[in-house]
Amino acid sequence: MSQKTQTLKRKQHNTDFGDGVLERKGIIRFRISGVCGILTPVAAFTFISLAIYSAPEFSWTENALSDLGVMPGATAALFNYGLIVSGILGFIFATSLFRMMRLFEVLSADGKPHLLFYRGLGGALLFSVACLALIAIGVFPENVRYAHTIASVAFFVLLIGALGHFTIGFWQVKQKPLAVFTLLLTTVAAAPWGLLFLIRYVSGVAVPEFISAVAGGVWAAVFGYKMLKIASQSKVP
Repeated sequence: MSQKTQTLKRKQHNTDFGDGVLERKGIIRFRISGVCGILTPVAAFTFISLAIYSAPEFSWTENALSDLGVMPGATAALFNYGLIVSGILGFIFATSLFRMMRLFEVLSADGKPHLLFYRGLGGALLFSVACLALIAIGVFPENVRYAHTIASVAFFVLLIGALGHFTIGFWQVKQKPLAVFTLLLTTVAAAPWGLLFLIRYVSGVAVPEFISAVAGGVWAAVFGYKMLKIASQSKVP
């Protein structure tokens, strides 16, 4: 396959998402997943903000965000149900992530997909399980000690791992701007935890939790919008 033919195929593959790539059900699925990706951080940070507003005793430097889930009044309900709703929205978004990665597939010189391309599948699986862990954080608040601790640690580890996998996946399919963007958010999500272990700049963990969550939320919103764009550019066969 000539270099010119490869370039044409790549160009067509990255701009024409329609012909035979997405069937009618696929377009609908992408639209639903895209909307859910955008709504995931909106719901999460709306509920978290309301929970913080309702808890004047909450301290960014001394508390964990999870402390909101056991505080009296409306605070606990706002926080816990907010995480459950956000996790459900995020999981629906995650169901289309691998299909989105396939739409960015670029053929290698021998006409076969790159062997390591399926790291995109690993990222999609990790993100899906991270969303289930987010739901579990809301279902098992801080007073359900062991289950909550496992769910909390799993969420942040899986989220950072998922973003790392997607960074590699985008690089493999020649989507370098998306790889750099995802790598930046991976770094933003991971760095506060690394610094906390090295310096212990706050006594609580609310700050690194919030920064990591913002990084994941921005990524979900951006690629939720990208799914909507893909669906709008696709033609029903």
